Amino acid sequence: MSKYFHSLSQTPHRLKSRMLATWTPDQEVNQVRLRSGADMKRKLRWFDLVSLGVGGMLGVGVFVTTGPVARDISGPAVFISYIVAGFSAFLSSLCYTEFSVNVPVAGGAFSYLRVTFGEFIGYFGGANILLEYVLSNAAVARSFTEYMCTAFGVSDPNAWRIKVNGLEKGYNELDFPAVALVILLTLCLCHSTKESSMLNLVMTVFHIIFFGFVIIAGFCHGDGAKALLEPRGLTPYGVRGVVNGAAVVYFSYIGYDTVSTLAEEIQNPSFSLPVGIIGSVSIVSVLYCLMSLVLCLMVPYNEISISASYAVAFRRIGWGWAGNVVGAGASLGIVASLLVAMLGQARYLCVIGRARLVPSWLAKVHPSTGTPLNATLFLGLCTASIALFTDLEIVMELISIGTLSVFYLVANALIYRKYTLTGQTSPFHTLSFLALLSSSALAFSIWWKLNKPWWGLTLFLAITVAVTAFFQYHTSSISTAANKNIFAPVSSKWSVPFMPWPAAISVFLNVFLTTTLKMLSFQRFAIWTCLVTLFYVLYGVHRTYEAEEIGRLDVVEGHLASTRVQPEILDNVQMVVPHLSESH
Repeated sequence: MSKYFHSLSQTPHRLKSRMLATWTPDQEVNQVRLRSGADMKRKLRWFDLVSLGVGGMLGVGVFVTTGPVARDISGPAVFISYIVAGFSAFLSSLCYTEFSVNVPVAGGAFSYLRVTFGEFIGYFGGANILLEYVLSNAAVARSFTEYMCTAFGVSDPNAWRIKVNGLEKGYNELDFPAVALVILLTLCLCHSTKESSMLNLVMTVFHIIFFGFVIIAGFCHGDGAKALLEPRGLTPYGVRGVVNGAAVVYFSYIGYDTVSTLAEEIQNPSFSLPVGIIGSVSIVSVLYCLMSLVLCLMVPYNEISISASYAVAFRRIGWGWAGNVVGAGASLGIVASLLVAMLGQARYLCVIGRARLVPSWLAKVHPSTGTPLNATLFLGLCTASIALFTDLEIVMELISIGTLSVFYLVANALIYRKYTLTGQTSPFHTLSFLALLSSSALAFSIWWKLNKPWWGLTLFLAITVAVTAFFQYHTSSISTAANKNIFAPVSSKWSVPFMPWPAAISVFLNVFLTTTLKMLSFQRFAIWTCLVTLFYVLYGVHRTYEAEEIGRLDVVEGHLASTRVQPEILDNVQMVVPHLSESH
C-alpha cells in the first residue's frame, strides 16, 4: 500500500511522461504482441471477414433501431437516415482499412490512436469502444428475447421477462433468456475463433435469404407510395428528423470495426482486410435501406411497434405465419451479430491489457485455443449482467455517441499520420488543419441545432471545403513521401484514395451527427469520461510507467551481462537508469 501511495505522489510526472507516449507500428506488431504469450491462430480468409462483418451488423440495426426511429424520429424517411449513416460509416471504414492493413494487430482503434496520438487518447478510444460493445451487446441480447417470443406466437414481447416491483422503470424487467444467450456465446468464443466464424457464416447465409424474403414480401404486399406519404408525408419530422435519425441508427454500423480487430488471425491481411471491411459495409448499407423502406410500406410510421417491429408488421397485413418466421429469422440474425461483436470486444480488451492499462491477465491468449480466454470471459459476464435488467432505450444513444467519438478520432489520426513525417515535418500544419476542420464542423452543427437561417450553414460548409482544399494544395508535395514512409517499417499496401477528402468528410459528419443527439447522452458520456479518466490516473498511468521502466532496465541489464560487466558496475547502473529515464 505504501508503494502505491508513493506512486500516486509521482502522478504529475508520470502523466507528463506517459500521456503522449507512442509506440511505433513495428513495436505493436512485433514486441507488444508477445506480451500475450501464445499467438492467435491465423485461420481466417477474406470470405470469413465479409461474413463476420455482415453478420455483425445485420442483426443489430434492422431489428433493434428501425422501429423506434421510424415511429418517433424520422418517419417514413428512415431509409434516408440509413443512407446518411451508411455513407458516414463507409468513410470511416476506409480510415479503419488503411490502419488495419498497416498496423495488423488485434487492438483496432485503440492501437491506431496509440501509435498516432499517444497512450491517453488510445486508452480513451479503447474505453469508449469497449463501452459501446458491452452496452450494444446487452441491448441486442434483450432484443433476442422479444423476437423469440414472436417466433413462438407470443403476442407480448415482454412475456418471457420477469417484472420486479420496486425497481426503477427501465431496470425492472429481468431478462434471463438474454443472459443465457450471452453465456452460451461466450463459451463458444472461448473454444475457437475459426469454428465460431464458420457458425457465423452459416447463420449469415440463412439470414440474408431471410432478408430477401422480407424485402420481396414487403414490396409485394405493402401499400406502396400511399403508406409512405400518409398520414403526414415522407418527412413528418422534417429534414432535422432525418438527420437526427441518422445519428441514432449509426449504432447499426458498429459491427464492421470488429473485422479490424481480427488482423492477427487473418491469412493475407493486406488483401482480406480491405475486402472484408469495405465489402461488408457496402452490402449491409443496401440491405438496411431496403429493409427500413419495406417496414414503412407495410405499416404507417405512427403505428409501427417499437418492440419486434417486423414481426408485428407482418401480422398487421394478415400474415400471422410470416410474423413467426420473421421472429425466428430475426433471432438468428441477432445471434450472429452478437457472436461477432463479442468476438471483437475481447480482442480490444486483450490488447489494452498488453499495454498494461488494465490488469495484464486480461491480455493472455490460451495456448491451445489461440483465443483471449480471460478477456472473453470477463466481458461476457459484464454483458450478461447488463442484459439482465437494462432496457434498450437507456443505452441506445450512449452507444451512438461513443461510436461517433471513436470514429472521429480515427479519421483525425489517419490525416495526422498521413501528412506528418516524424522528425522531418513539423506537425503544426496538420494540427492546425484538424483544428479548423473540427471548428467549422462544430459551428455548422451548432447553427443547425439552433435552427438558424440557411445562409450560415452555407458559409460554414464553404469554409470547411476551402480549408480542406487549401490543406491538400500545400501538402501535395509531401504526400507521396508520407505514403511511402509513414507506417515504416511496415510498408503501406493499401491507402485511402483521394485523401484528405474522405477522412475530412468523415470528421465533419461525425461531429455533425454527434451534436444531433440528446443532452442526456452528453451527460452520461461526460460521467463515463470522468470515470475512465480517473481509472487511468489512479491505475493505468502507473502500471504503464512501471512496466516501461522495468523493460528499459531489463534491456540494459541484458546488454551489460552480455558484455560481462563487473557486478559492482551493474549495481550502479540499476540505481542510475531510473533517474535517467525520469529526467527524460
